[in-house]
Amino acid sequence: MSSKDSFGARDTLSVGDKSYEIYRLDAVPGTEKLPYSLKVLAENLLRTEDGANITKDHIEAIAKWDPEADPSIEIQFTPARVIMQDFTGVPCIVDLATMREAVGELGGDPQKVNPLAPADLVIDHSVIADLFGRADAFERNVEIEYERNGERYQFLRWGQGAFHDFKVVPPGTGIVHQVNIEYLASVVMDRDGVAYPDTCVGTDSHTTMENGLGVLGWGVGGIEAEAAMLGQPVSMLIPRVVGFKLTGERRPGVTATDVVLTVTEMLRKHGVVGKFVEFYGEGVAEVPLANRATLGNMSPEFGSTAAIFPIDDVTIDYLRMTGRSDEQLALVEAYAKEQGMWHDPSREPKFSEYLELDLADVVPSIAGPKRPQDRIALDDAKSAFRKDIHNYVENGNSPAHSNIDEAVEETFPSSDPVALSFADEDAVEVVSAANGAEGRPTNPITVKSDERGEFVLDHGAVVIAAITSCTNTSNPEVMLGAALLAKNAVEKGLTSKPWVKTTMAPGSQVVTDYYDKAGLWPYLEKLGFFLVGYGCTTCIGNSGPLPDEISKAINDNDLSVTAVLSGNRNFEGRINPDVKMNYLASPPLVIAYALAGSMDFDFESDCLGTDNEGNQVFLKDIWPTQQDINDTIASAINTEMFVKNYADVFKGDERWRNLPTPSGDTFEWAEDSTYVRKPPYFDGMPAEPEPVTDITGARVLALLGDSVTTDHISPAGSIKPGTPAAQYLESHGVEKKDYNSYGSRRGNHEVMIRGTFANIRLKNQLLDDVSGGYTRDFTKGGEQAFIYDAAQNYAEQDIPLVVLGGKEYGSGSSRDWAAKGTRLLGVRAVITESFERIHRSNLIGMGVIPLQFPEGESAASLKLDGTETFDITGIEALNEGKTPKTVHVTATKEDGSKTEFDAVVRIDTPGEADYYRNGGILQYVLRNMLKSK
Repeated sequence: MSSKDSFGARDTLSVGDKSYEIYRLDAVPGTEKLPYSLKVLAENLLRTEDGANITKDHIEAIAKWDPEADPSIEIQFTPARVIMQDFTGVPCIVDLATMREAVGELGGDPQKVNPLAPADLVIDHSVIADLFGRADAFERNVEIEYERNGERYQFLRWGQGAFHDFKVVPPGTGIVHQVNIEYLASVVMDRDGVAYPDTCVGTDSHTTMENGLGVLGWGVGGIEAEAAMLGQPVSMLIPRVVGFKLTGERRPGVTATDVVLTVTEMLRKHGVVGKFVEFYGEGVAEVPLANRATLGNMSPEFGSTAAIFPIDDVTIDYLRMTGRSDEQLALVEAYAKEQGMWHDPSREPKFSEYLELDLADVVPSIAGPKRPQDRIALDDAKSAFRKDIHNYVENGNSPAHSNIDEAVEETFPSSDPVALSFADEDAVEVVSAANGAEGRPTNPITVKSDERGEFVLDHGAVVIAAITSCTNTSNPEVMLGAALLAKNAVEKGLTSKPWVKTTMAPGSQVVTDYYDKAGLWPYLEKLGFFLVGYGCTTCIGNSGPLPDEISKAINDNDLSVTAVLSGNRNFEGRINPDVKMNYLASPPLVIAYALAGSMDFDFESDCLGTDNEGNQVFLKDIWPTQQDINDTIASAINTEMFVKNYADVFKGDERWRNLPTPSGDTFEWAEDSTYVRKPPYFDGMPAEPEPVTDITGARVLALLGDSVTTDHISPAGSIKPGTPAAQYLESHGVEKKDYNSYGSRRGNHEVMIRGTFANIRLKNQLLDDVSGGYTRDFTKGGEQAFIYDAAQNYAEQDIPLVVLGGKEYGSGSSRDWAAKGTRLLGVRAVITESFERIHRSNLIGMGVIPLQFPEGESAASLKLDGTETFDITGIEALNEGKTPKTVHVTATKEDGSKTEFDAVVRIDTPGEADYYRNGGILQYVLRNMLKSK
């Protein structure tokens, strides 16, 4: 669509022997002073000005942006493209297929349901590390992946043929965000002869990794992504922009991961939810592109919408190294300089807020045991673990101590992987003379394994050490640093502890190429870090099962064991159902903890083992120098690797090419499918929306605390036997071994509704000391029931539901099923102290109203215990085209007493109000399609 071009900004840019149409920012006075990120938004409005959704006033508003002002002006941002991963992408394509049918049933043209913006889907979330520590792990895991997911993959192949401008990157290629920055992102788009900034929203919250390339974009829920694919702009307020100045240089031994964990802690403490973060200053030029991508990737962990670097020589060098064409490099540089988007540290834009980090102040760090922002200096890791372990062991301690317990405490973690023999009284006597464990709860258990020998497990044992996730596997510095540390460890005679599940899941096949070229794979494999797959494994919950004997020992004895992973998410219950404590760390530290075998370990004073001469070996003895890492990068990585690996990226292997693929413009739903089913969102939908209503006589489905994540609301990991989701699968003939994960079954609403609020670590305060997907069912006198079962009983009696929460409700992944499942359970309103950005908008996108307690109030301060009946009035004002600032809530207790308060309505823009009035964003888009026929 051509712009109205009120400012006469349309012009021509010549690059080499080619000319491009552009929309010049300097045609609009004031834009030259804007931060880089807002220049990208200003160009977006200039180019898409239509006089209705996007007007001259909007463009002037962004040009006159006041850095001090709170966001109040709504704009419509039109992303250039959409990117998805398969967990979130499958339900997107399911919804689009369903929309095609709904449009047809309402008299419209089904072909109108087609991406108007290019959309790419990378299948990267379905591989599970079932096999590990062996040479055939990758090949077998891929085989199992196809066995489990063939039905979903056939559906995606159908979508690739049925929808225009929709492409699928097959399994085994890499992690979506790494594929994005290494291949899909162009930085400056060239489409139909028009050049403009590459912008991209994605269905994974870590879409912000592209911010490191200067590509503005962020994670949105699947429902928003679908709307963007269909040409619907993203409604947003012009944000505050936080300037983050980087100065100084990292000290030896400090990794990009340590920097990003420090930045995450700083920004989460400062408060950047709903804001852009923009890195600036002289130090920016010293930050390698891979490190920029690492910082951009963690934007959701500190809560910002985006965390962006401007375009400069570093950007161009990376594009060249990853095999982009000379023509593209010339266009990016010429366009950025012409539009004032090239980084010039001497011209500092005005920002809303300022922070600064001297990189020399960063120390080696980890984060945990359950939130990415809870950084721990590595020197303090042992003492921090000893404080935290008391929160994970029942009654703060374990069963009564014995002399044998005390004997084992001081040998665990042992540098010798063979445990004490309990039959050897002399050995026990010798060790029991050692000092006690300073009050650390212990519960040492001897485990015998045919494959791994005999060893002792205790609280704090590292049972998973995983190099995984887009945050770090895109970064050659930390990946080669880990491999060089492995080499040094092997040469000293060290080995990983036998109880540690060791996995390596690179973000792209390029990593394998440079490991091969550097000759480092054998050392990683010697420590058990065999390739298990190219995908998002442990970080998303696809860690796979622990060995049976280890899992049994943990569960039979209620051990609080740990995982160490090079990922970005470590929420409770996310990594593995057997593991209570999860720590984020750099890839080299993942290997170090595999050698140590326990979180109860001080790398400064505790030795990792002995070398071949009997000398003690400490971490400092095997840590590679920065020079070693730099030299290896220089000799092992080249452009040809990227060109070769991405030459035919959409083709896939023989398995992918041989999948039987359905055809046709509409999908033939299989009645017996347990993976892909037609959802009920449009069932009985009228062409015109019905008026919204107040909520009367609602019951509380769940009363939740602070930091409830989208993982708590809609888990992605394993399906627990005996739960409603498992019962459904079994009723359809699915055996336990084939349950797969919630994430893989997101194309089946029947599984996902039953999995909503089913996280094994969820604490519903309606019940005492109960974890998991349970509530009190007041249709049955308040007895304990599965949340799904109770919701069905409420629905039968037409009783609406509400959810009460605390601070940061819905943090974490941009998981649309956290909102879809909430709505399909019958929840009409969610009342919390505060929301994270994506989940709040997702709730509106599903027709659920997000409300906040009055400032300073909470469920606890208002003495709400969840047994009340709720009436919420004032919602109906939305029918008059107005969004009320507050609605009135009356909570009536069983004795008739009432608690009343005015809840803040978190429908923040007129566009969001339109979505809510229509019952959701997809209903709004569908109705607009019908009107435009």
